[in-house]
Amino acid sequence: MAQGVLCEVNECVYWKTGNKCSAESIYVVSPESSHHVSEMEEPGCKTFEPAR
Repeated sequence: MAQGVLCEVNECVYWKTGNKCSAESIYVVSPESSHHVSEMEEPGCKTFEPAR
C-alpha cells in the first residue's frame, strides 16, 4: 500500500476508510498528455478503477 497517499474518490476500488489509498503504486498523468500542468488544470490519476 502506498504510504501517506490520501484519496477522496470513494467510487474507486482502492479507496479505504479515512480517505486512504490502498493501491501499491500511483500513476499520475498530465492533462491530455501535455507533460505540463497549468494553474487551471489538474493532473489525472490513471490508477483509478471504479468500485464494483
